[in-house]
Amino acid sequence: MSPLAAVLFSLSAPQAAAAPAVAPPTVAPRPVDTVRVVLTTAEGPITLALDRGRAPVTTANFLRYLDAKRLDGVTIYRAMRLGTDAGLIQGGVRNPANFFPPIAHEPTSRTGLRHEDGTISLARAAPGTARADFFITVGAIPSLDAGTGQPGDDQGFAAFGRVVEGMDVVRRILAAPTSATEGEAAMRGQMLAAPVRVLSARRAR
Repeated sequence: MSPLAAVLFSLSAPQAAAAPAVAPPTVAPRPVDTVRVVLTTAEGPITLALDRGRAPVTTANFLRYLDAKRLDGVTIYRAMRLGTDAGLIQGGVRNPANFFPPIAHEPTSRTGLRHEDGTISLARAAPGTARADFFITVGAIPSLDAGTGQPGDDQGFAAFGRVVEGMDVVRRILAAPTSATEGEAAMRGQMLAAPVRVLSARRAR
């Protein structure tokens, strides 16, 4: 039989009954491992669920500052508004005497987390420089995720949890008056005229 005839025969010959499909093994989802903390601000409490399972390095870093009480007394000093119902608020440790060493960057492309409404994330300059400056988003801001074609290193920011209670507080801070002259470069005009104090930061009981 010629090679061509063999091919035609294989296409036209009756096929045996197919064996039952075997389902691929089920992969168990990664257990949810979150730690709840409460930031008690002068505007009210914000309860966060930190994702220790998917962002272990960033979560451990934040808890280190929290457990050492180095977040007590810091301020939320920035409100970046994007339109009428989106943006972010930013705050954290700014006194170098209270810094721990910077941590490795955990991009969203690795953790699977995204900058959605109520996400808490760690501010940074270059990857590997983040310490204890954090921000909370209002509305989804996908441009903060890794691999979205942004200028620079395109590694985004390290999301590591979300607000589970207190988004009304976050939105109230975002809507607070800002100074027209304070702030440098892109942050000019985004600094709160009256920064909001974090009275305490504790693990939820």
